[in-house]
Amino acid sequence: MAVVTGIFGGSFNPIHIGHLALANYLCEFGGLDELWFLVSPRNPLKVEEGLLEEQVRLELVQLAIGGYAKFRASDVEFTLPRPSYTIHTLDMLKERYPDREFVLIIGSDNWLLFDRWFEADRLLRENRILIYPRPGFPVDAESLSEQVSLADSPVFEISSTFIREALRQGTDIRYFLHPAVYRRIVEEKLFAGV
Repeated sequence: MAVVTGIFGGSFNPIHIGHLALANYLCEFGGLDELWFLVSPRNPLKVEEGLLEEQVRLELVQLAIGGYAKFRASDVEFTLPRPSYTIHTLDMLKERYPDREFVLIIGSDNWLLFDRWFEADRLLRENRILIYPRPGFPVDAESLSEQVSLADSPVFEISSTFIREALRQGTDIRYFLHPAVYRRIVEEKLFAGV
């Protein structure tokens, strides 16, 4: 039986407790055997201010997930042609890991933009998609195909944008981040002047 592997892609700039709690929930209650955090070089649909170097963001993810066997940090998109498109990433993963069944995890905010994704029709036809709720972006479950499902997960109203802004202002937000991630950010002043 194939290992059901959730693919949670993003810039993780930085990874925070909202990402971690959601991923933990999906592994323990959402039917996933494991979850891979795919650190994206840069989202083609986003212009992100203060984007840390991809290797630094990967290291922060590695710090955050240490000790939980169901999580894995992945840099597979670092080696793919850019801009990096999800369809190409999933094609490569299915070829490289035929023993796994990959499930793409996206927020309801991204689902509402899904028709703008590169090769969105093929992405829907060939892959399972799991949508998690984001505040202010409701999804009509009745309108979804059998390849797409809604996660009955808690809603986390924490964003990396909020984290970066708070850090830039010198606010102590240690409980919004994994302790090792917070230490690294503060010690290296990673978001100072963002």
